Amino acid sequence: MQTVAVARNAMATRFEIVLHGDNFPALRAAGDEALDEIQRIEAQLSLYQPTSEVSRMNALAAREAVRVTPELFRLLQQAKQLHRETEGAFDITIAPLVRCWGFMGGTGQMPSAKALAEARKVVGMNLVELDEGNFTVRFAREGVMLDFGAIGKGYAVERAAELLREAGVTSALINGGTSTVYALGRPPDIESWKVTIELPADSSDGKRERLATVPLRDEAMSVSAVWGKSFESAGKTLGHVLDPRTGEPAAHALLAAVALPSATETDALSTALLVHAGQDMERFAGLRDGIRLLAVNKAEQGLDLKTKGITVAH
Repeated sequence: MQTVAVARNAMATRFEIVLHGDNFPALRAAGDEALDEIQRIEAQLSLYQPTSEVSRMNALAAREAVRVTPELFRLLQQAKQLHRETEGAFDITIAPLVRCWGFMGGTGQMPSAKALAEARKVVGMNLVELDEGNFTVRFAREGVMLDFGAIGKGYAVERAAELLREAGVTSALINGGTSTVYALGRPPDIESWKVTIELPADSSDGKRERLATVPLRDEAMSVSAVWGKSFESAGKTLGHVLDPRTGEPAAHALLAAVALPSATETDALSTALLVHAGQDMERFAGLRDGIRLLAVNKAEQGLDLKTKGITVAH
């Protein structure tokens, strides 16, 4: 049994893949092909590449129906479904709010009430019209902008896993930065891959403590958290995770984790669970068979943990 490790930067993070098998050249080729696929998806979905399919759609769809590839159209349909299922907590039209709060290429700033009100007018999946017969997208008004940041990494990880499986790889772990992992099969001589969830550093005196170790096999897990981009205002820390329903940064929640076979879904649903601050655990648990959930919120005394199917370390 041989082990191959490959890595590449994409989507503003580092993707790493560890593969096990008997044929080193074949494993290496499969790993490189999976990373190529991740970079292809970045070139398709990126807001920051003017030649991307999403940039073209954002530029034109308020004025005309824009034909997109069947692949992107299916992802848009999936995003609409996830938006409905999460009652608007997951919303790819959030880009105007991200820009308004200064998190699009920046570390954040307090918007004026007028700017926030204007941004909220162009947020909502009801403003995105999909024509399945022609694979076209149309925005209902000027200013709508789509941002795949809360689903793109998961989708890229899922596509990479599909390519590895098609190449005959039976044991691999794909890690998309700190947000999404996919466990293909199991490691040699162990029943499952073990993935650790850590507490946000600012919740434990600057140290990241192990919160849970989750076994995964042919399954993905995504973790959404408020660490990362943030700024201080009036004594409060305002983070980059925004609630598309209110236009405000998500309050109270620190971290949310979701495990499912689909990395696309875990990426989107972990964001939605964080926005909901874990308050709808029972409803989220009913969205998919076998779903596992963890939510960590701020509380007056320490932390408030809610879990379904994930054992928290003691």
